Amino acid sequence: MTGSAESPATEFPRTIGTVAARELAARGYTRFEHLTAVSAKSLLAIHGVGPKAVRILGEELSERGLAFAEA
Repeated sequence: MTGSAESPATEFPRTIGTVAARELAARGYTRFEHLTAVSAKSLLAIHGVGPKAVRILGEELSERGLAFAEA
């Protein structure tokens, strides 16, 4: 960690939260296409990724014609 307060470079909306964005990026999820390989349930198991973040990401995926992987 560099001590920077900036969010990691992802294409996710800021409304998912800084911790959620950071934790997703730490696991290699930085683009919506990456989220199609993981289930919503698996994302909820990640520290800082709560129901609101998963809902927002699911809506964004849907707008792009994408979806989370099946559980």
